[in-house]
Amino acid sequence: MLQRALNKLPITSITPFTFQDYPEHTACILWFSGCNMACSYCHNPELVKGELAKLPAQQVVEFLESRKGLLEGVVLSGGECMMSTQLPEFAGYLKSLGYKIKVDTNGTNPDMLAQMLGAGLIDYVALDFKAPADLFSSITGYDGYASFDRSLALLVASGVGLEVRTTVHADLLDEEDINAIIRRLEDVGFKGAYYLQNFRPGKTLGNIGSPFASFDLSRLSKSSFILSTRNF
Repeated sequence: MLQRALNKLPITSITPFTFQDYPEHTACILWFSGCNMACSYCHNPELVKGELAKLPAQQVVEFLESRKGLLEGVVLSGGECMMSTQLPEFAGYLKSLGYKIKVDTNGTNPDMLAQMLGAGLIDYVALDFKAPADLFSSITGYDGYASFDRSLALLVASGVGLEVRTTVHADLLDEEDINAIIRRLEDVGFKGAYYLQNFRPGKTLGNIGSPFASFDLSRLSKSSFILSTRNF
């Protein structure tokens, strides 16, 4: 059963070591191809489009077995790892090896999230809050805000380690859009760290360049949680 799940997982590459992606833990990153969104600023177009070849399942297993006891955690990233129906079974395998599990997700599969949280298969989540409700579909190309909002409330209530992230391209999101996100995080009782990630020019899914508009951090609302910036 596990072998069948491993064979179907669209893992395209492995980052063998990171001390930045899983707070306070040594970890590796498994990169999953495929995504249900099409954010124009995405820096992983090949992953989103599913254009990269899968790693052989045996190669993934051998790597994970060889790092057992040396690495503390595994980061499941992408792409969108929660598009893979085999993920809960795979996470159970990772737990059997003693790994802590961090999931990077856009939050549009709350049912799988609830299943994995209930089974103790997730230790930490980085949740992408792409846009407020009124802009969610236009920013992501996916009508999934209701599902995302369920995931947000579920994660806050669960008490699992949680950070929330928003990529800011000033031509797509302005200060009031971010303030709307801050209000929603306050409404659900979020107490983790909220990261605003400034867009970095480079190869992107939508061939989008540097913004013409500016972004004024001083116009953001005060929050009861930690708000940190990256690349500003």
